[in-house]
Amino acid sequence: MLFDKTARWFDRAHAALLNDLPCHRGCSHCCIGLFPITLLDQQELQRGLRLLPEEQRHAIEDTAALQVSMIEESAPKLTRNRFIDHWSDPDIDSLVERYRALPCPALDSDGSCSLYAFRPLACRSMGIPSETKGAVQGACAIQTSVPLIRLSRSLRQEEDRLAEEETRQLMDLRRQSGATGEELFMPYALLPDATAEPAGADGLDSEFPTVLR
Repeated sequence: MLFDKTARWFDRAHAALLNDLPCHRGCSHCCIGLFPITLLDQQELQRGLRLLPEEQRHAIEDTAALQVSMIEESAPKLTRNRFIDHWSDPDIDSLVERYRALPCPALDSDGSCSLYAFRPLACRSMGIPSETKGAVQGACAIQTSVPLIRLSRSLRQEEDRLAEEETRQLMDLRRQSGATGEELFMPYALLPDATAEPAGADGLDSEFPTVLR
C-alpha cells in the first residue's frame, strides 16, 4: 500500500541521516496551518475516522466544519468547488498565510495526531530535507540546519517512484469517482460529507460513488 511504503521510506531515510532531524513524537509544528492534501489522503483519513470512538470522531468533524466555515468566509468560491487544483499559487499562498495558525482538526492537545495511522502522504514524508539540483533545503521552519549526510541516490529514486505511484493512483481514483479535482485543504477531508461534491461544483448536485466511501 502506498501509505505504508511512504512511511517505511521515511523510516529508512531518517535512519540514513543518522536521525539528525528535529522530528520527534509530540512535535506538531508541521500540523499547524492550512495545507493541501489529495483525494487519496481524504480516502485514508475517512477510513481512520470510521474506526474512532464516536465522540472523538464527532469532535474532529465539528472542528473541521468550524474551520471550513472560517475559510469559506475568506474564499467563497470554495462553497462551489472545494478543489484547489486550478487555483493560482498566489491565491493558495494568500489563504495559507491568513490561516497559518490554524491547527489540524486531528491534532490532539498533547501534540499528537489522533489519526496518525491514517495520516496523509505529505505528513508521512515531512521532515526529510528536499533536494533540487544539488541544493538541500530544510523541510520546515524549525529545521534550521540540514544533516551533513545527504540521502543516497537509491533513496531519492525511491522517493521519485513513490511520487509517480501517487500520481497514477490519483488519476485512477479521480477517473473512478468522477471528481472534478484532486487537491483540497485538509479540513475539507475531515467533514462528515467529505466524499460528496458540493452543489454547483459542475452545475449539478453530485456525489462520489462507493469507491470514495
